[in-house]
Amino acid sequence: MVLYLKEHKKVALHIACGDITNAKVVENKLIIRSSDDFLIDILENGRKEIESAIRWQGLDLQFEVVKFESDEQKINKDIKKIESFFSRKVDIE
Repeated sequence: MVLYLKEHKKVALHIACGDITNAKVVENKLIIRSSDDFLIDILENGRKEIESAIRWQGLDLQFEVVKFESDEQKINKDIKKIESFFSRKVDIE
Protein backbone atom coordinates (compact mmCIF):
# COMPACT_ATOMS: atom_id res chain seq x y z
CA MET A 1 0.00 0.00 0.00
CA VAL A 2 2.80 2.40 0.92
CA LEU A 3 4.58 1.65 -2.37
CA TYR A 4 1.42 2.48 -4.32
CA LEU A 5 1.07 5.82 -2.52
CA LYS A 6 4.73 6.67 -3.15
CA GLU A 7 4.51 5.76 -6.84
CA HIS A 8 1.37 7.89 -7.22
CA LYS A 9 3.04 10.86 -5.52
CA LYS A 10 0.72 10.91 -2.51
CA VAL A 11 3.57 12.06 -0.26
CA ALA A 12 1.54 13.07 2.82
CA LEU A 13 -0.36 9.78 2.79
CA HIS A 14 2.83 7.82 2.17
CA ILE A 15 4.46 9.42 5.22
CA ALA A 16 1.29 9.11 7.33
CA CYS A 17 1.00 5.40 6.55
CA GLY A 18 4.56 5.00 7.77
CA ASP A 19 3.36 6.31 11.16
CA ILE A 20 0.66 3.65 11.52
CA THR A 21 1.47 1.33 14.41
CA ASN A 22 -1.91 -0.26 15.11
CA ALA A 23 -3.58 -1.96 12.14
CA LYS A 24 -5.33 -5.26 11.66
CA VAL A 25 -7.61 -7.05 9.23
CA VAL A 26 -10.91 -8.23 10.70
CA GLU A 27 -13.84 -9.57 8.70
CA ASN A 28 -12.77 -8.03 5.36
CA LYS A 29 -11.90 -4.69 6.97
CA LEU A 30 -8.52 -3.05 7.30
CA ILE A 31 -8.88 -1.31 10.65
CA ILE A 32 -6.38 1.34 11.66
CA ARG A 33 -6.52 2.59 15.25
CA SER A 34 -4.86 5.81 16.32
CA SER A 35 -5.05 8.45 19.01
CA ASP A 36 -3.31 11.02 16.79
CA ASP A 37 -5.90 13.47 15.43
CA PHE A 38 -3.53 14.70 12.70
CA LEU A 39 -2.88 11.16 11.42
CA ILE A 40 -6.59 10.33 11.53
CA ASP A 41 -7.41 13.47 9.56
CA ILE A 42 -4.84 12.68 6.86
CA LEU A 43 -6.08 9.09 6.56
CA GLU A 44 -9.73 10.14 6.38
CA ASN A 45 -8.98 12.82 3.77
CA GLY A 46 -6.98 10.28 1.74
CA ARG A 47 -9.60 7.54 2.00
CA LYS A 48 -10.10 7.30 -1.78
CA GLU A 49 -6.37 6.92 -2.45
CA ILE A 50 -5.94 4.38 0.35
CA GLU A 51 -8.85 2.30 -0.95
CA SER A 52 -7.27 2.41 -4.42
CA ALA A 53 -3.97 1.24 -2.92
CA ILE A 54 -5.74 -1.64 -1.17
CA ARG A 55 -7.40 -2.73 -4.43
CA TRP A 56 -4.04 -2.37 -6.24
CA GLN A 57 -2.73 -5.02 -3.87
CA GLY A 58 -5.52 -7.30 -5.07
CA LEU A 59 -7.34 -7.10 -1.76
CA ASP A 60 -11.07 -6.65 -1.33
CA LEU A 61 -11.07 -4.89 2.03
CA GLN A 62 -13.05 -2.03 3.45
CA PHE A 63 -11.00 0.68 5.14
CA GLU A 64 -11.84 1.96 8.62
CA VAL A 65 -10.09 4.43 10.91
CA VAL A 66 -10.87 4.18 14.62
CA LYS A 67 -9.92 6.89 17.10
CA PHE A 68 -9.00 5.89 20.62
CA GLU A 69 -7.75 7.84 23.59
CA SER A 70 -4.15 7.05 24.53
CA ASP A 71 -3.06 6.57 28.14
CA GLU A 72 -1.17 9.87 27.94
CA GLN A 73 -4.28 11.68 26.72
CA LYS A 74 -6.32 10.15 29.56
CA ILE A 75 -3.72 11.25 32.12
CA ASN A 76 -3.64 14.80 30.72
CA LYS A 77 -7.43 14.96 30.83
CA ASP A 78 -7.39 13.84 34.48
CA ILE A 79 -4.71 16.43 35.32
CA LYS A 80 -6.84 19.18 33.80
CA LYS A 81 -9.85 18.04 35.85
CA ILE A 82 -7.77 18.09 39.05
CA GLU A 83 -6.34 21.51 38.20
CA SER A 84 -9.79 22.95 37.58
CA PHE A 85 -11.08 21.39 40.81
CA PHE A 86 -8.29 22.96 42.88
CA SER A 87 -8.04 26.07 40.68
CA ARG A 88 -4.27 25.73 40.32
CA LYS A 89 -1.64 24.00 38.20
CA VAL A 90 -0.55 20.50 39.25
CA ASP A 91 3.05 19.31 38.76
CA ILE A 92 3.40 15.59 38.08
CA GLU A 93 6.90 14.17 38.52
